[in-house]
Amino acid sequence: MLSVRDLRAGYAGTTVLDGVEFTVPSGTVVALLGRNGVGKTTFVHTVMGMLKPYSGSIRVDGREFAGAPAHTVARGGVAIVPQGRRVFAPLTVEENLRIAVRASRRSRESRESRGPSASGGGSGPWTVERVYELMPRLAERRANRGDQLSGGEQQMLAIGRALLRNPRLLLLDEPSDGLAPAVVDLIAEVLEGLRGEGIAAVLVEQDLHLAFRLADEVAVMQKGRIVHRSSTADFRQDRDRAHSLLGVG
Repeated sequence: MLSVRDLRAGYAGTTVLDGVEFTVPSGTVVALLGRNGVGKTTFVHTVMGMLKPYSGSIRVDGREFAGAPAHTVARGGVAIVPQGRRVFAPLTVEENLRIAVRASRRSRESRESRGPSASGGGSGPWTVERVYELMPRLAERRANRGDQLSGGEQQMLAIGRALLRNPRLLLLDEPSDGLAPAVVDLIAEVLEGLRGEGIAAVLVEQDLHLAFRLADEVAVMQKGRIVHRSSTADFRQDRDRAHSLLGVG
């Protein structure tokens, strides 16, 4: 679903990503791990089109997106749950979701214009009602503004908003950031509920318990390059490697 080759990117002429090679098979969750400052968020932003790369290839389902703007990438079937949630604070839960529905219609029309192979998988298009079924707490809070929600509720709203784009590839940037452990468990349950939907995902996460719970594979980034890739099960069993790469064990 995602194929990144020799990706270089950064800010103001500096290099943060230095030849990244990264793939995500269809329907697979890959956790992108690494210490702070190694380039994980830069990678997500570059894939999403929020940052233009210096060079390299970013293909989603075979289509090249390197250098394309974010709205083009989104219409190609990619959605992001950004670090910090970034919900529209003055709007209600329902209004936040309805905006995503309108954007999804434009994305779907763009995909359909490219033929059947560009359509997404899973059990059908995401709707506001399906989001409420997955996350009943949002249904209870549908009339509340974004700034009246707890951190966990805002994260659920950010996830719901992304799902309404009907993505084939979901980018999750630190979904546990700033949340209490009990709330992280709720978010994990929500994300586990997406299994079987056919959505591939890149999970950037500092909470290793959450990453190991959700990911099929683990990739570790150091100094803007992928230095390790393995199944989650193999990575968890190799404590020495985990300690050397991440400082944990």
